[in-house]
Amino acid sequence: MSTAAEKWASDLSAWGIPQEILDQAPESPWIHPPAVFTLPEVIADSPSHQRAREVLPEGGSVLDVGCGGGIATYAIAPPAGTVIGVDHQQEMLEMFAATAIDRGLQHQEIFGDWPAVADQAPVADVVTCHHVVYNVSGIEPFLRALDAHANKRVVIEMPQNHPLASRRGAWKHFWKLERPVNPTPHDLMGVLAELGIAAHLEMWDGATVKALPIEDEVRFLRIRLCLDSSQDQEIREFIQAEPVPAKRALATIWWDKQ
Repeated sequence: MSTAAEKWASDLSAWGIPQEILDQAPESPWIHPPAVFTLPEVIADSPSHQRAREVLPEGGSVLDVGCGGGIATYAIAPPAGTVIGVDHQQEMLEMFAATAIDRGLQHQEIFGDWPAVADQAPVADVVTCHHVVYNVSGIEPFLRALDAHANKRVVIEMPQNHPLASRRGAWKHFWKLERPVNPTPHDLMGVLAELGIAAHLEMWDGATVKALPIEDEVRFLRIRLCLDSSQDQEIREFIQAEPVPAKRALATIWWDKQ
């Protein structure tokens, strides 16, 4: 019988884009548009932010793995006074640093993929990791490194379904490609249990990532689907016919250090 980690990796591999589609893609589909990750004027509170904030001492530290623009960090700063961001896109780290400077916070940015750069990161009171784990096939070392870098608590936020599931219809429309269902937060809980980590799971509904101008929506969906600009009009019509729902089902997984 396979382990929970092996099942996680197998389920994720089913989300891979067939090689024949990748081979003709004009550019890599594995992008994260920085515009989506800019900080809103007001960061909506959430179970993820609450679980992180409730154990942070005044002036404490947070390590944000896959930080993007830093929503997970700046929702809890204050009370955090020191912020460390890890990301594999330099633009994200620049956004993260600019906000820290604006807010007068001690900050550090680490460029690269977790856990390959984990040895560059200090231990922090709280480790956050939002919307990253579905990109991680080798989940055990990833989780162990999160755990090893937390003094008090680790908080993971993830959609209840794979983030590409919201565009399941687009893959079927443009490529006649059916998308899978697993893995889910329950599968990640299974991995954590096998690691001997007693984690907690909270399911909740949150707002969809902020809307972009239609031109950007078309461009990013085109890239994600490995299409070229000749199909922009068809993509636009698809987006207008099947808009992303205003709410998305999310999960918070957290555990305390023993």
